[in-house]
Amino acid sequence: MNTQQIISLASNYLNGLRGHEFDVLEVSKPVSPDAAVNLAKIVSKLSPLVGNLIEFNSCEYLNDQDGFEELGHWVRQDPGFPDTIFAGNVFPTPGFEIKAWFPLATEITARFKDSQDHFASDQTYVAMLAWLPENLIFGKPKIIDIMVASGASISMARDNHYHSPPDYLVLEPGDTSDRTSNLQQTNTNGYKFQGTSAEFAQAQQLVDSWGEDGRRYSTSAEYHRLLRTLIERFPYRLDTNFAKMDRIAHPDIERFKSRVYGTTFHGKTIGEWNRLLSKGDNWAIKVALEQELGIIEEGRTPVE
Repeated sequence: MNTQQIISLASNYLNGLRGHEFDVLEVSKPVSPDAAVNLAKIVSKLSPLVGNLIEFNSCEYLNDQDGFEELGHWVRQDPGFPDTIFAGNVFPTPGFEIKAWFPLATEITARFKDSQDHFASDQTYVAMLAWLPENLIFGKPKIIDIMVASGASISMARDNHYHSPPDYLVLEPGDTSDRTSNLQQTNTNGYKFQGTSAEFAQAQQLVDSWGEDGRRYSTSAEYHRLLRTLIERFPYRLDTNFAKMDRIAHPDIERFKSRVYGTTFHGKTIGEWNRLLSKGDNWAIKVALEQELGIIEEGRTPVE
């Protein structure tokens, strides 16, 4: 098998995780409606921990599947990009960057900052796994849905979405191959213009002088020399929200979000649960949890 065949087979296996419960931890059922309301407000704090556990277990899951053993095995990289690679006799090396998403949070907070140049051979894909506790706020982590998409397509969508000189610049890390491995950089960064209207007009004239290709993103060193003239002459700030996957307008990610939010889970769509819990209305949350999860105080009938 070649790289794309390995990626395709692994993607099919990962898609088979829909509905799977990971036996990595379990949140106990709240003892009362008030405890349930409090848990509903903080359960999202489990997301980083569960996300890492899902990443580890996804690698082990792939190694348990048929079809890979004669060519190699899946290895978790920590740290390193991507999260999971196929170590064996297949080149370029296939890999997955695994992103866990807790859809009761405000947005998909995972970032994707790696340069387009990293995906020249389309060897790395992104697997996004949406998860919730099996009983919405308690129980074992359950995979709700999965999306697998080309890392190359995501990085291109990101750069095309953000890059708009002189107002917004996406900058490559430059060549860091001479550095030791722990100091090598593959991440891009976003910079937002912070100058006056007069300075913006000057910057606009400079970009106009580059011709039609001046606004079309390129990873080339020559194009980035032009971009750095803007950074050197005008004030810009580093955008700390750059590359959040919820904001890059990638069509597969947008369809995935819509599908997850539209999934019915314990009597409501996940989007409805998200809106209810984010409002912070304790009474409405308590009523919903009593009706859908049966969390009531001992000796009392459910609220109506």
